[in-house]
Amino acid sequence: MNSRKTRVVIAGGGTAGWLAAYSLAKRLGTQLDITLVESDLIGTVGVGEATIPTMKSFHGVMDIDEREFMTATQATFKLGIWFDDWANIGDKYIHSFGVIGQGSWMAEFHEYWLELHAQGLGGNLEDYCLEWKAAKQGKFAIQVGKKNVNYAYHLNATAYAQFLRGKSEALGAKRVEGKIANVRMSAQSGNIESLELESGTSIAGDFFIDCTGFRALLIGEKLGVGYEDWSHWLAADSAWAVQTESTEAPPPYTRSMAHPIGWQWRIPLQHRTGNGFVYSSRFCSDDEARSLLMKNLTGPAITEPRMLKFRTGRRHQPWQKNCVALGLAAGFLEPLESTSIHLICVALIRLMRLFPFNGEHDQLAERFNTESKFEWEEVRDFIILHYKQIRRDDSPMWNYYRNMEVPHNLAHRLQIFRKNGYVWPDKVNLFRIDSWLQVMLGQGVFPESHHGAARIPGTASLQQTLGEIRAMVANNLAQMPDHQAFIDRYCPIPRA
Repeated sequence: MNSRKTRVVIAGGGTAGWLAAYSLAKRLGTQLDITLVESDLIGTVGVGEATIPTMKSFHGVMDIDEREFMTATQATFKLGIWFDDWANIGDKYIHSFGVIGQGSWMAEFHEYWLELHAQGLGGNLEDYCLEWKAAKQGKFAIQVGKKNVNYAYHLNATAYAQFLRGKSEALGAKRVEGKIANVRMSAQSGNIESLELESGTSIAGDFFIDCTGFRALLIGEKLGVGYEDWSHWLAADSAWAVQTESTEAPPPYTRSMAHPIGWQWRIPLQHRTGNGFVYSSRFCSDDEARSLLMKNLTGPAITEPRMLKFRTGRRHQPWQKNCVALGLAAGFLEPLESTSIHLICVALIRLMRLFPFNGEHDQLAERFNTESKFEWEEVRDFIILHYKQIRRDDSPMWNYYRNMEVPHNLAHRLQIFRKNGYVWPDKVNLFRIDSWLQVMLGQGVFPESHHGAARIPGTASLQQTLGEIRAMVANNLAQMPDHQAFIDRYCPIPRA
C-alpha cells in the first residue's frame, strides 16, 4: 500500500474552489495534500447568491454550523422563488420548497385536490403547503411543532468563499497566490503534472480540479474537452448584476420578474439586496438591458453594474484524465432556479465517492461523467419548462421560446401531465413531484383529467381529509414569526 498522500491541486478559488478545498480537507484530509492556486488579480463571478435546500443537507454532511455560516455571509432564509409575469403579464406564482398535502401509493395529493377542484371545492393548492403559505406571508421558522420546514439560503457569495477559505486553511489546505502561466502535461500519459506560475513556482500534483471559471483553463484549453451548447433552448447569453441598499425587511424568497427582453432577479440579504438582469443579445442590446434593470431597482445602487457574458451548456466530460472541472468550468445554466452551488456540491460528493486513490482514472471518470450528464440535463429541462410554457406574446424573445422545440423527455412529461395529470420526479430526485407540479400549474399547464383513484373516497370523505390538512397548515403558519424577527434572534449580523 502506498502511504503517501495524494496531492490535489485546485486551480482557482471562488465558491467552487473553496468548496472543493474545504470538502476534501474535511472528509478526506488525512489522505490528501490539498493546494489551491488563485490570484488576487483575477476576479470571481460572485453572483451565485441564491440556493436550493440541498445546500442545507450538504452543510450537514460537512459539519458547517448554520448560525456561524449565516452570520458570516449576511444570509437570509429562502422558502422558494416568486415568479412575476412569466406565464402571462400579470400572472404570479411561487415555486416553494415544501411538500404539498399527502398522497397515497396510487395517486399523488394534487390528483385528490383536482377531484374536489373540478367540483368547485377544495380551495387553493397553496393552502396545503406550509412553506408556500409562509413565503407569501413573509414568515419563517426552522421547525413548527413536529414539522421541519424545508428551506434554503440567500447569501453573499464573496463572503461565503472567504468563510470557506478560513475553514479550509484551518484543516491544512494550502493557498498559493499567483497566476497560472502554463499547465505542464505528461507526454506519456496525457495527464496534468503541474501548474507553472508566472512567478516561476511549480505546483505539482497527482489530481487536479479546474475551478478557473468560464475560461476552463485545464479541462478546456489544455485537455481539449468540448462544450455542449444549449443556447438553442436557453438563449440567454448575458447578465447585468448590481447591489442595492435594502429598503424593506427581506422576504423569505427569491424574486424572478419577467420582462419583454429578459428576466430580473432580486435576492434579499441582511445588509443589501442582490439584483440582476438575464437576457439574450439576440433580442436586445447590452445598453437596453442595463437601462431596464436600473429603472426597476427598489433601492439606491451601492455598486456599479457588472456585466457577465456566458454560453449555456456543459462540458462533454467534466472528468478527463486526472482532472475534474467544477462550477463554471464544468458548464453554465442560468440562475433561474438557483442551481449553480448545488451542482458544485453534488459534483464534490460524487468526486469523493469515486476518488481515484489508486491512480486509475478511466472507469471512475466514466461513471462520474455519466451521472453528471443526467444531473445537468434534468436541471436544464426544468429551466426550459419555464420558458416553453409561456403565453405572453409581447416580444420576439417570448415568441421564440413559446414556439421552440424542447428535449424529448420534457415534451413527454408535459404531454402526460396535460392529458392525465400525472407527475413524477426527475431521474436524480432533485426536482421532485411538487416542484414540477407548481411550475407547470404556475405556467398555465392545467391537466384535462386525473387518476380515477381520487374518486374512490367520495366527496364528503375527501372534503374532511383535505380540510384537516388545511387546518394543520393554518395552525402551523399562525405559530411562525416574521422572517426578519426570526433572523434577528437566530443569526443577526453586527449593525453599523
